[in-house]
Amino acid sequence: MSSHQILQFRSDPFVLSHCCPHTLLTSSLTLHSPLKQPFPGLRFRWRRSNHTGVRNSTTPESHGSKKEALTSIELKRVYPFHEIERKWQRYWEDNRTFRTPDDVDTSKPKFYVLDMFPYPSGAGLHVGHPLGYTATDILARLRRMQGYNVLHPMGWDAFGLPAEQYAIETGTHPKTTTLKNIDRFRLQLKSLGFSYDWDRELSTTEPDYYKWTQWIFLQLYKRGLAYQAEVPVNWCPALGTVLANEEVVDGVSERGGHPVIRKPMRQWMLKITAYADRLLEDLDDLEWPESIKEMQRNWIGRSEGAELNFSILDGKGQETDKKITVYTTRPDTLFGATYMVVAPEHHLLSYFVTSDQKQQVEEYKDFASRKSDLERTELQKEKTGVFTGCYAKNPANGDAVPIWVADYVLASYGTGAIMAVPAHDTRDNEFALKYNIPIKWVVKNEAASCDDAKQVYPGLGMIENSSSLETGLDINQLSSKEAALKVTEWAERTGNGNKKVNYKLRDWLFARQRYWGEPIPILILDESGETIAVSESELPLTLPELNDFTPTGTGEPPLSKAVSWVNTVDSTTEKPAKRETSTMPQWAGSCWYYLRFMDPKNTEALVDKEKEKYWSPVDVYVGGAEHAVLHLLYSRFWHKVLYDIGVVSTKEPFKCVINQGIILGEVQYTAWKDQEGNYVTADTEERLNEHQQVTIPEERVMKSGDHFVLKEEPSIRLIPRAYKMSKSRGNVVNPDDVVLEYGADSLRLYEMFMGPFRDSKTWNTSGIEGVHRFLARTWRLVIGLPQSDGSFKDGTIVTDDEPTLEQLRTLHKCIAKVTEEIESTRFNTGISGMMEFVNAAYKWNNQPRGIIEPFVLLLSPYAPHMAEELWSRLGHLNSLAYESYPKANPDYLKNTTIVLPVQINGKTRGTIEVEEGCSEDDAFVLASQEEKLRKYLDGQSIKKRIYVPGKILNVILDRTNVKVTTK
Repeated sequence: MSSHQILQFRSDPFVLSHCCPHTLLTSSLTLHSPLKQPFPGLRFRWRRSNHTGVRNSTTPESHGSKKEALTSIELKRVYPFHEIERKWQRYWEDNRTFRTPDDVDTSKPKFYVLDMFPYPSGAGLHVGHPLGYTATDILARLRRMQGYNVLHPMGWDAFGLPAEQYAIETGTHPKTTTLKNIDRFRLQLKSLGFSYDWDRELSTTEPDYYKWTQWIFLQLYKRGLAYQAEVPVNWCPALGTVLANEEVVDGVSERGGHPVIRKPMRQWMLKITAYADRLLEDLDDLEWPESIKEMQRNWIGRSEGAELNFSILDGKGQETDKKITVYTTRPDTLFGATYMVVAPEHHLLSYFVTSDQKQQVEEYKDFASRKSDLERTELQKEKTGVFTGCYAKNPANGDAVPIWVADYVLASYGTGAIMAVPAHDTRDNEFALKYNIPIKWVVKNEAASCDDAKQVYPGLGMIENSSSLETGLDINQLSSKEAALKVTEWAERTGNGNKKVNYKLRDWLFARQRYWGEPIPILILDESGETIAVSESELPLTLPELNDFTPTGTGEPPLSKAVSWVNTVDSTTEKPAKRETSTMPQWAGSCWYYLRFMDPKNTEALVDKEKEKYWSPVDVYVGGAEHAVLHLLYSRFWHKVLYDIGVVSTKEPFKCVINQGIILGEVQYTAWKDQEGNYVTADTEERLNEHQQVTIPEERVMKSGDHFVLKEEPSIRLIPRAYKMSKSRGNVVNPDDVVLEYGADSLRLYEMFMGPFRDSKTWNTSGIEGVHRFLARTWRLVIGLPQSDGSFKDGTIVTDDEPTLEQLRTLHKCIAKVTEEIESTRFNTGISGMMEFVNAAYKWNNQPRGIIEPFVLLLSPYAPHMAEELWSRLGHLNSLAYESYPKANPDYLKNTTIVLPVQINGKTRGTIEVEEGCSEDDAFVLASQEEKLRKYLDGQSIKKRIYVPGKILNVILDRTNVKVTTK
């Protein structure tokens, strides 16, 4: 083998000049015979290759597992990303490249792109987090280059339970932990080259920020939108705080797995229900995913129906003056109500429950208190309940119907009681069958039989069995719609009810019994117990320093331990008072942060009116679908209140919302073993959950047909599955490790290339090598091959030649493709377009500056570090961040070529691609150069040519020995 041995450099062969023979790969080298490195400081990777000219060999087993022979080498650092990325990150920071000036030229268009800002946990980022951040960064970089004023900030949602629990466990103040976590997150984000305006960085824990969170609360309080009420809450004794429904899973806290009970507590509430109609109506004008808008519509749950009154009967069957009011969207089924259900928390339950049933009811109430609202209303769960011993009168027919208590009815929805119609409601039917309660059909349906008690018809139809001489109500033979109207009118006329619009949306429980949160700026006067607002001039009301954050055990918040802080004097009346000791929920700071980013240093107002008017609304807001309802709904509510009081100029905060997909951990393969330790195949009829689960490493797995099996025992089928990344599963991939090995640009490209942005995807570390190769090829396309020591020369191999028509067309097709795909957030296909360009460019004899420079600009939103370095080496002194983004010239997008069939002696032998209007001579030259046609023409004499422009070229050969050259 010579010193000019051709080696396989991934998929791109190149010649290593001046290499000593002992540095070259031979068939005798194995993994146990390390190769001396021709390029100092760079690592090599072994890879098996079937390329021509590279021999295959066998390799002994390594570390107890059999390895395939690797017979080519690849430079680990195929371009100097480790130097480039540090260099340009320093440059951007030193020059504040991405700073958005406080005063911008408002004649220019604006683009406000925002990430749902993160909670800085101690675990740092995993590779799932940068997915959305990379997408917003690509959009921000594109718009800057297109001449927009861009606002692309980052901050920290840093109050909340996790930091407080860590403080309790370690004795570390949550502020200390939070600042440390923020430093780690910031460092990781900067290492990925995101073009955030770090001058606008904010944290919800900073008094200068939460001063305005408190100010917003006071505006809500002044308008009656913040109030106190005693409501049933999810109380976690171990954590010492109220939890939201979403923070309770299977009766225990999501964090820590502590038991949670339902108990009434006096809490601060925000009257979001006052904005229910506006929150619903304004959804129609938003550029949001329809699925997200539908989730919000369902959460708000507007419905039209009637409230109906059922009189409670005493032990003798006589009406009392107490009534149970129910809300129903189906008043047409009133005659079919055969029982009632009240929530365990219903305010009249203790009044009408009989002494015989009291103990059972109390035990059931305790049982229900240990479930969250989500668990109680789950459709699939088995229905449970207890008879109260009491009856109520059906107002339509005077029948006595039993009153039950059941946890599938919530005190917080409707009136906390329902009329149960088991023939026409699935949930009521299951309950009636379980407890042997009568079922009465009142709506005709030809497809269902009223003889089968298990059949339920919840739809509309013609009404039957629905008349009463005693009450004077007759709705038989009316349609459901007509019957509903008649029942509602009758109820209003007779005092048995009224028309009602109802919402599933409940007022927002706004108090938490925690330390690490915004203090609520309210005082309680000692004498009267009256609540009064802290003066706005006294804001921010800062958190007192506490060393003991543990729950009090009494239900009092930890802030109650700060006695000198709690005991105060009202500055207006000079009366003694106590401060509110509950704090705001974590949601508070994240409700309005997008506004503060517009004007983060303003000490006189939440946001300057002119700045808000220019930057509002957020043009693109990217985050996880898990925030589709609560965060977005709460933000919309606060924004509408601020709109009503003149703080903001738009009715909605976020014009366009995009939910990125989830990046799942790498595929894990599961096998099962029986009690004897033998593997059990996953397709066995035996119950797999009776066997022990075993995780199988990927090197012991192979594909067999449509299944994965054990290599050593192919009859054993495995189950492949990818899970959401979590420390508990051990499948978290740290982006720091990926950046160290492949570079930030490779990580950015891979996250975008994995699949459609909105879809969930499975991480595969080996998959990043493909985009890493693409970047390496791009580097060598512009810079050239490495020198003998592995380094790359300064400058480029770009020429000042005039681009050919083919090169211009290739470039402008790439520009059009990549621009369109970024605009549509189809980032993966945009990368494919650039890969196609590079593949085409490798076939050219030169790389003209007029082609390469626009391509570098095109690449820059995706791989900004490499693009900046290439731009600099191309002779430019300034960053490309504000260079004009290339625009596709329509003239080069026109398809002016046609496919021309070529015949030899009347028989089609191939095709060539020619320009429209191509001459006969030019067409013949192209045909002569085409490899498939050359064998028919080379050395042959031509008798004549028949050419029909745009249709066909037919070459008639002369059978004499006269030869013609085709070269």
